[in-house]
Amino acid sequence: MRLRELRAEDAPLMLEWMHDPSVVGHMKARFGEKTLEDCRRFIDDARADGDDVHLAVADDATDEYLGTVSLKHIDGGAAEFAITMRKCAMGTGASRDGMRAVLEHGFERLGLSRIYWCVSPENARAVRFYDKNGYPRVDVPPEARGYTEAEKRGYIWYAVAAAH
Repeated sequence: MRLRELRAEDAPLMLEWMHDPSVVGHMKARFGEKTLEDCRRFIDDARADGDDVHLAVADDATDEYLGTVSLKHIDGGAAEFAITMRKCAMGTGASRDGMRAVLEHGFERLGLSRIYWCVSPENARAVRFYDKNGYPRVDVPPEARGYTEAEKRGYIWYAVAAAH
């Protein structure tokens, strides 16, 4: 597994996870409505976006797109993390490795001091993943934005800080 820039040829595989209810069923965004053109636009915008970092998780041997990791709303030394993987990549270690790699990228290359994220408690697979990998649960981070008060209270929040 390695991180790389998103590429136009990743769009069909990105759309695959977006249209898989077992992957996106408990997510805030309505990915099932997305089109191939939406994926292409996201990939194009990812290259030009200065406030967010979106990278592909790719297979080492084949360079096949397995999913996307993101650091969003980068501001004041903090960022919100997001990850979405194709169903075929789940359970292979690619999610764990992709997450570790993007956290390292955020701390070491971007100089972030804190990375946070949230998950719906209904997304049992994601909650198990974060808990099993030892990520600490936290109160709603003050940096969290784009969430209603009800959403802030309804999600499970995680955060990690840079090692000094």
